[in-house]
Amino acid sequence: MDTSSSPISIQTTPLQDHPEASPKPYKKSFVTTLMEAATLRSHSFKEDTYFISNLKSSEKKALQELKDKLVASEASDSSMWGVPLLGGDDKADVILLKFLRARDFRVSDSLNMLLKCLAWRKEFGADNVVEEELGFKELEGVVAYMHGYDREGHPVCYNAYGVFRDKEMYERIFGDDEKLQKFLRWRVQVLERGINLLHFKPGGVNSIIQVTDLKDMPKRELRVASNHILSLFQDNYPEMVARKIFINVPWYFSVLYSMFSPFLTQRTKSKFVISKEGNVAETLYKFIRPEDVPIQYGGLSRLSDLQNAPPKPASEFTVKGGEKVNIQIEGIEAGATITWDIVVGGWDLEYSAEFVPSAEGSYTIAVEKPRKVAASEEAIHNSFTPHEPGKMVLSVDNTTSRRKKVAAYRYIVRKSTALVPATFNYAN
Repeated sequence: MDTSSSPISIQTTPLQDHPEASPKPYKKSFVTTLMEAATLRSHSFKEDTYFISNLKSSEKKALQELKDKLVASEASDSSMWGVPLLGGDDKADVILLKFLRARDFRVSDSLNMLLKCLAWRKEFGADNVVEEELGFKELEGVVAYMHGYDREGHPVCYNAYGVFRDKEMYERIFGDDEKLQKFLRWRVQVLERGINLLHFKPGGVNSIIQVTDLKDMPKRELRVASNHILSLFQDNYPEMVARKIFINVPWYFSVLYSMFSPFLTQRTKSKFVISKEGNVAETLYKFIRPEDVPIQYGGLSRLSDLQNAPPKPASEFTVKGGEKVNIQIEGIEAGATITWDIVVGGWDLEYSAEFVPSAEGSYTIAVEKPRKVAASEEAIHNSFTPHEPGKMVLSVDNTTSRRKKVAAYRYIVRKSTALVPATFNYAN
């Protein structure tokens, strides 16, 4: 039997109780000021609903004109992502509206883009690429991969190219034009997998989220590949990305962004989110629940979790500077096994776990002794089976820091009919 309904209390030790840890006033550095200036503060991107009734009269007219021109073209019987473009249903309208939106409802430009996309898909074999075995097992789950959903149900695609700083890896993947073309095919395959998760339905989920990790990314070496990828996606996948989140952004990227930002449309800028190194979990939690964020980015989700049932929801909390938070999980019976996951974004604080028996005179058991958790450490996963009833207390001590941090935890208690000795089970 599974249960996780035991009462929980979060106790905090206010900053004033630890005067020795009180933060000192500080001035922002020039680089920090630039980072904040470059961080997008525009209105969040509002995705189209694709309801015809919400369109302006000029947009409705443009949609009908595009259909009429498509009927008169040689592509009148074409399909895209399994949807006949002139099928007369909502799915077709969603796709056609994406091309119109990408060209500001200029019908001739939208038709030209659509026809070129159809030609490319036929030549590339995009409709069947998902089923191909391209031999990039070492890149799956590392360089580009679909992983979970955001809070609004959009599939999330993660991109991280830091592994290509290794020259041997770079040569193996991008050593010549043939290898580059094969990689581009694999990258399109990843995107097509994400698009297969979309609804293509008014009011539904009709775009994905892109998260790009810029940490250790070799800019010069990947320039050719990056330009190819950007060109392919911009020309053939219009309005398929609802939000682009850049994480582990170096300071110079934000400086560059502040320079070219004035030349971007408000709609394009509203899709961007820029997060400097050290703010990854805090940024991702705004858009993605902790149980769906990969563990390497301060979440609780492991690739193996996706192969099982939907992830167990996590509880979110914040750890303010100068505070110690105790999470108390009460009502644990003798012989029951409690399993928990806990993570704090950017850790760099002290963590411990102890079991406190209910009976007076019993000794508290140090399940995990207090230790400093490094900033780079991933979520802690552990379990414990007590031989007497009591409560589990998970503690995160941030009293030596002035920085507020996001955090999350979840747990499950599996009851047992037999009493067993206290048991520790560690899994990382």
